[in-house]
Amino acid sequence: MLEPEAMARTSTPALEYFTPDEVERARRYHRPLYLLLAPDLALDLAVLALLAFGPPGDWVARLLGSLPFWGRALAWPAIVVTIGWLIGLPLSYWRGYVHEKEWGFSTQTARGWLIDRLKGFAVGLVITSGMLFGFVSIAGAMGGAWPLVVAPGAAVLVLFLSFVAPLVLEPIFNKFKPLADAVLAEGLRALSEQAGVPVRDVLVADASRRTRKENAYVSGLGRTRRVVLYDTLVVRNDPAYARLVVAHELGHRRMRHVAQGTVLGMVGAAASVLVLWALLRAASVLGAIDATGPGDPRVVPFVLLVATLLQLLGMPLLAALSRRWESAADRFSLELTGDVKVFEDSHRALALSNLADLDPPRAVYLAMFSHPTPPERIEAGRRWGESSGRSLSVP
Repeated sequence: MLEPEAMARTSTPALEYFTPDEVERARRYHRPLYLLLAPDLALDLAVLALLAFGPPGDWVARLLGSLPFWGRALAWPAIVVTIGWLIGLPLSYWRGYVHEKEWGFSTQTARGWLIDRLKGFAVGLVITSGMLFGFVSIAGAMGGAWPLVVAPGAAVLVLFLSFVAPLVLEPIFNKFKPLADAVLAEGLRALSEQAGVPVRDVLVADASRRTRKENAYVSGLGRTRRVVLYDTLVVRNDPAYARLVVAHELGHRRMRHVAQGTVLGMVGAAASVLVLWALLRAASVLGAIDATGPGDPRVVPFVLLVATLLQLLGMPLLAALSRRWESAADRFSLELTGDVKVFEDSHRALALSNLADLDPPRAVYLAMFSHPTPPERIEAGRRWGESSGRSLSVP
């Protein structure tokens, strides 16, 4: 039974589409995850700060001191990424495996979970090491003019990864195949034509080998763009549901959200380089991290620390922008399908099957929620239905 305080929180109109028990069950699933956010973040920042400013970083510097420049430039990011990954592994294990098993979502063994983590670690290690090797190499070779190359180079790298991720990175974690249901596939292609959006592929990912959660997403740019459905969503065998989900993803394409997000990432990457340029010009900063200049591999943990802090500062703005884009894609899906009842039923079913947080803490919502809550989406859909002469059912 809910406590009076919890019942009061579920009595707002936005939550009328879900029972108090449904709201409380989602809350019990998410609250431990929120409680881990602070220690997890503190741990990441502490590791980077100690390696940038503290004795652990000095010890690593002495260990690598006899290596040539290229050896130190490759070893520093490898060591920093590996230490951070190992220290964060216990929390990741509880969050991604133990907690998911307890709530009936994970379909993996511990070995399978660890293999996925190792894949992610390897991908992150290669990308991070390559980026930072290029950073210190260019900074060392060009002196004070290094931002003129590194800033546009960082932007181009973001663009490049946006193109190659669907073709190179995503297959590392999932297998993809064309949607097998010929009737549904043809219907979705007709829907894409109706939307005025060229769809190269509608694919199904084998997500069920990892989770029971349902999802769909759009990724890539230009000829690499595709809509991907989780097989856990496809097995519902509900064409109207699949049609609505794909209509939402087509909305992202029609409104160029992926392209805009990529441009935003490119601008952010270039701006981050300029922040680093300003910081690494200061003799006090270089003295604090015991580096001779921006081309010294000793700056690597400091660069990663600054990048992490900048990401944290930008999270609320990016989350707000993402929620706006998601709301726009929801409206597009309603305009495209005109099916307001399926919209409500689908978002309600998706929220319950994935245990989406129906009433998150305000601070968490503002800082990191990339989507409106399910009650907000259903309420917005109902308003759209009323304004367009249609009505949404209320459970």
